[in-house]
Amino acid sequence: PIAALGERTESHHLLSSASGGQRGAAGIIMSAPVVTVRTRKFIRNPLLSRKQFIVDVIHPGRANVPKTELAEMIAKSHKVENAQLISLFGFRNKFGGGKSTGFCLIYDTAEAAKKFEPKFRLIRNGFVEKKESSRKQIKEAKNRKKKIRGTGRGIANKKAKRAAKDS
Repeated sequence: PIAALGERTESHHLLSSASGGQRGAAGIIMSAPVVTVRTRKFIRNPLLSRKQFIVDVIHPGRANVPKTELAEMIAKSHKVENAQLISLFGFRNKFGGGKSTGFCLIYDTAEAAKKFEPKFRLIRNGFVEKKESSRKQIKEAKNRKKKIRGTGRGIANKKAKRAAKDS
């Protein structure tokens, strides 16, 4: 098929059994269906130092494609050396299967990603370690914060954050 202007198309053949390959009667691993990645609405966003676009993934015969696999494919097609700089999210499967659509951001640097990405996506992409704290601790800190009024509030917030960081 002919790709529209400004549209990139990548096809990849997947061979391993872990990524969906099926074993035939003789126990030989057969190749999995081809996965095609198309991009559209490509925008270069210099203010947030990133490229952003919509990703259409065509995956007949497969339920879906892991984001790590998609990040590798996009890194190869967009010449990105670090797949961690690619943020994929918001994927929805089309009715009937075989096609998914989502959003992709490719940051220029790790610093830009850390500055502009939300914390949950930084954790998901491996930039930041998830801080484990109990629900009760979070609620107690919130209620202590509510009791402080006026100008001391900012100082108390800084002290609480410092105490939480130390423990």
